[in-house]
Amino acid sequence: MILSQGFSRSILPDEAVDIGLVAETPLVAVLVDESLDEAQRIAELSGASVIQLHGEENVEYVEELRRRGMWTIWKAVRVRDPEDVTRAVEGLGTSVDGLLLDGWHPDRPGGSGVSFSWEGVRVMRDQIPSALKVIVAGGLTPGNVADAVRLLRPDVVDVVSGVELNIRRKDPELIGAFVRNARGEE
Repeated sequence: MILSQGFSRSILPDEAVDIGLVAETPLVAVLVDESLDEAQRIAELSGASVIQLHGEENVEYVEELRRRGMWTIWKAVRVRDPEDVTRAVEGLGTSVDGLLLDGWHPDRPGGSGVSFSWEGVRVMRDQIPSALKVIVAGGLTPGNVADAVRLLRPDVVDVVSGVELNIRRKDPELIGAFVRNARGEE
């Protein structure tokens, strides 16, 4: 759930609480360049168990955020080429619990529906430490998620626009097809 404000899919923390009451999966708070105090406030209010950082947050920021709560922390990497992933692994070390590999867009920190070269990243996938979860996002659809899973072996796949009828309205049939294809059932 995008809990930083100002984006087309943003929601308020109290809306996230309502979603959490019926959700069958852990709540993920997507944040973009929030102050540490605001990130903590949002994560606590929403009941999120995962914080997904999509801005310019650095190691010091992540380490301080970790001291403030028991959240799992994922950091988004906007991938233009495989070296972006290598730099993220080297720069973040073990300060995060997972790397979310997302397509690069010049004007958006995420949610652009833009993919990245899975083949390019595949060759260095084994360089990512096994302690780091790999989350793949960016341009995923029911039609391509099986290829992404086969090539990148992610722990998690993240989809938004690839299963939407329009902004903030998901298509249950597309969601079902996405899940089946991600699991290799079709």
